[in-house]
Amino acid sequence: MFDIQTQLFEGKDIRFGPIDYEKDPEVESKWTHDSDFMRMYESDPARPMSAAMVKKEYEKLEKEIEEEKNMYFFAVRAKADERLIGKAMIHRVEWVNGNCSLRFGIGSPDDRRKGYGSQTLQMLLRFAFAELNMFRVSAHVSEYNEATIIMLQKFGFVEEVRRRQALDRDGRRWDLLIFGLLKDEWQVRAKA
Repeated sequence: MFDIQTQLFEGKDIRFGPIDYEKDPEVESKWTHDSDFMRMYESDPARPMSAAMVKKEYEKLEKEIEEEKNMYFFAVRAKADERLIGKAMIHRVEWVNGNCSLRFGIGSPDDRRKGYGSQTLQMLLRFAFAELNMFRVSAHVSEYNEATIIMLQKFGFVEEVRRRQALDRDGRRWDLLIFGLLKDEWQVRAKA
């Protein structure tokens, strides 16, 4: 299925890389002004951030990664021009149990619906299962994020938990869904 020659950080059109502290904060700052992106990416309240604020968030994230050793963050870049198009993360790693969660997003509307999200998910799963030797990968998704739900199901994820009415958006309560994928389920799909 995979061997030592398999590229962990390269996909067909994208690559995973580190944060560029000079260029990336300006790009990601624009994403924070897009409420659609922010509401799909996380359940915290959306808020526009300046490039300086984003840079501080990067610094805080890097410190957390170094101290806790249970998170992996990747800048998602288009291979064609190396521009930042998204972000991806493996977090909440439980080394003893072999469990982790993932989160990812493609920032600009112009970069969505081009297959970058599927490639990002495929690479995150390969990293989690083949490199980190995880047993289970989970993803938390809001009920209204239909595109991500469909993508997760396409990759074999199964809805395991439904936290009823856990999110409040625009005067309506939404469920928070937790999907899971086991290593052997991923291996069967990866071989196919």
